[in-house]
Amino acid sequence: MENTWTPAHQAVESDEVETLAQLLAQGTDPNEVCDNLTLLTHAIDTEADSALQSGSPLTVHLTAVLLAFGADPRLPGPSGETPMDIALHYGHDLAVNLLRRHIGE
Repeated sequence: MENTWTPAHQAVESDEVETLAQLLAQGTDPNEVCDNLTLLTHAIDTEADSALQSGSPLTVHLTAVLLAFGADPRLPGPSGETPMDIALHYGHDLAVNLLRRHIGE
């Protein structure tokens, strides 16, 4: 299957937080959409799915970098799911708490 990810989405998919930060610092839109996912929903999904598959603890570094660079925590993806929807679905409490702080709940 051909890789259709943008460079930023590929960085998220590969859990390359430094690359993601560099791309955002160079002007990549933190609200970019690719393959029906915003960068933020993709990050939360990647963090949660990686922890589930590996049995390792949840991380929130991709989510934190995106929020630091201005990703909109309320922006739904094309399918209508918000970052909070994804975080709650996975029980990703670290992301839920971080999103709530940025949303102001």
